[in-house]
Amino acid sequence: MNAIAERWISSARRECTDRLLITGRSHLHRVLDDYVRHYNVGRSHQGHDVGLRAPDDDPNVIPLPTALHRIMCRQRLGGLLNEYHPAA
Repeated sequence: MNAIAERWISSARRECTDRLLITGRSHLHRVLDDYVRHYNVGRSHQGHDVGLRAPDDDPNVIPLPTALHRIMCRQRLGGLLNEYHPAA
């Protein structure tokens, strides 16, 4: 479990907190809450059992090729994090 925690902390620092000037405890909580949502919903993960899916993705849904859909970009934390989803 220690390796998993270290990996998450490393990702949070590299992708988020190292790129922002945190102004206080409440700002840090807002930034980390937004990053956790991005990490679990909008960020793809590598691994043999995940197949570049986010942890909250439905494992029974097979994503269609992106050539068939328009892609919508959703920015978080002022454009620091980007999430891409098929447009409706």
